[in-house]
Amino acid sequence: MGIQNDMVKFNVGGRIFQTTATTLANAGRDSFFGALFSDNWDLRQQQNQEFFIDRNPDCFAVLLDLLRTGDLYIPSNVPERLLYKEAMFYGLINHVRTAKLGPFDGNRLKLSKSVTGRAPGDGTGIRAGPDGGCCVAHGSMVHVFDWMLEEHPPLNLDYQRVNDIGWVNAENVLISACERLGRGDGGMGLFSSYTGDLRYKFNVVHDNQIKSYTAGALSFSPDCKIFASCKGRSNEYGVGVWDQLTGKQIDFFYESPGWSLGEADKLQWLNGTNCLLVATLFPRKDNCYISLLDFRQKTMVWSWSDIGAPLTVDEKRVRDAIAMEECNSVCVVNEYEDLGFIDLRFSGGSVRWSSRSRLMKGKMSDEPCYPKLALHNGQLFSSMNDCISVFCGPDWVLTSRLRRSYGVVFEQRSARADGARVPAPLALAGSWCLSTSLDGANGARLLGPPRLASDSMQMLLEQLQLLDYLTGVKVAGPSSELTNSSPCNCSA
Repeated sequence: MGIQNDMVKFNVGGRIFQTTATTLANAGRDSFFGALFSDNWDLRQQQNQEFFIDRNPDCFAVLLDLLRTGDLYIPSNVPERLLYKEAMFYGLINHVRTAKLGPFDGNRLKLSKSVTGRAPGDGTGIRAGPDGGCCVAHGSMVHVFDWMLEEHPPLNLDYQRVNDIGWVNAENVLISACERLGRGDGGMGLFSSYTGDLRYKFNVVHDNQIKSYTAGALSFSPDCKIFASCKGRSNEYGVGVWDQLTGKQIDFFYESPGWSLGEADKLQWLNGTNCLLVATLFPRKDNCYISLLDFRQKTMVWSWSDIGAPLTVDEKRVRDAIAMEECNSVCVVNEYEDLGFIDLRFSGGSVRWSSRSRLMKGKMSDEPCYPKLALHNGQLFSSMNDCISVFCGPDWVLTSRLRRSYGVVFEQRSARADGARVPAPLALAGSWCLSTSLDGANGARLLGPPRLASDSMQMLLEQLQLLDYLTGVKVAGPSSELTNSSPCNCSA
C-alpha cells in the first residue's frame, strides 16, 4: 500500500492545492475523498494527474487544513453556513462538528446561539434529530430545522394536537396526535422532515378491525420496533408495537384494570433488560404509575405507584422518571426538583428522596416549568424553571448548573456517522415542558406530552444546538391530517 508517499494535486475553482494521500485518508471511506482510494487504500490516480473540483477554494482550504491537523479554523472571509454546506458536499460534516464542538460534557455547558420569540402557554416539545437538527412541536404545528437552524416546511396537522414526536431517521419524523371524534383521524403518522408530506398512517387493529385512537408517548428499540401509548374508544387502551420497516402492528399490551398504560407520559426502551418503562405521571392522573413491561412474555415485571403513599408538603408528586439500568433504579423528580430513587429489584418499594433543592420551597411561579430528566454518558441532567443541573458519580452529586432567565427543558442525542458516535447536542427550551433521552442508532427515546408553558420562552442551542424557538413565528404550512389516504413504504 503506497498511501504514505503518494502526492495528490487538486484544482479547486482555479486554485491549486497539493497534499498527501495520508491526509486525504483521514476523511474516511464514505467521504468524497474516500472514492479516490481502492479497497486496500491505494490511491487511484495516474502519474501527475490533477483533479479538478468546481467548488469554493476558500472553503476547500479550511477543510484540507482540518484533515491535516484535526483543528478547525474559520477565517473571517469564509461564511460559516457556506463552509458547512461545502463540508456536506465533501462528506466532512461530522469532522467539522467534532472539531468545532469537541466531546460533549455536561459540566462544560455554554450558550452557543439563540433566537427569541413568544408563544401561547399551552405547551411545546423539542426533539433532536440524528443529523444534528431538531423539530419543535406546539399545538398542531411541528417546525423542523436542520443543524444550521435552517427551517424546512412546517408540518400542520389541521388542529390535531401533537402529543409526541420522534425521528425515525434524518428524512422521516414520527408524530403522535389526538383523535378527533367523528373524523376517524388522529393516531400516529410518518412525515417527511424535508417536505412535510404525510407518508404513512399507523393503524391499531382490534378484533380484526381498524380502530380510531389517540397516540401518546413514543419510544423506539434497536431492532426497529416503534412503541406508542394508545387510547381508543372501546378496548384499545395500552401500548402498541409496530414494525418500523413495514409499518404494520405486531403486538399490543392491553392495560390491566386498576393500572394506567394508555395515557402514559413517557416510554423508555431499556436495552439491557429488553423491557419498556411506562410512566403515567401527575397531573395527567391523580396518581403516578411506573411499570416495566416484558413483551416477550406479555407480563408486567416491575411496578410502582404512589397510591396510598403519604404525600408530604415537600415531596409532592412525581413529575418525571427515567430508568437507570446500571444502577438498578428509577430516578424520579418532584416539582421542587428533589431527586428520588426507586429500586428496580423490588416492586412496590418506596422512593428514597434527596433534599438538595428544598431552597425552592415556597418560590414556585404561578405557571412553572416542571422539571425533566435525561441521562447521557453517566451524567444525569435535570431542568427546572431557570436552570439545568448536572449530576455525576455514584451518589449523583451536583457538579454544574447552567442558568437562564426563563425555565429550561432539555434533550440530548448521540448521532452516528460511519458507525461512530459524534458529539451529542443538548437542546434547552425556555419553559418548554417536554424532554427526552435519546441514544442509539435507531431513532429516539422519547418522553410524554406537554405540561404548562409560560408566556415568554427561550430555547438555547448548546454545543451543536442550544435552540431558542418559540411558536408564535411562521405558523402557516402544508396541512396534513392523519388519515389512511397517503400510505407509503416507511422503510428507514
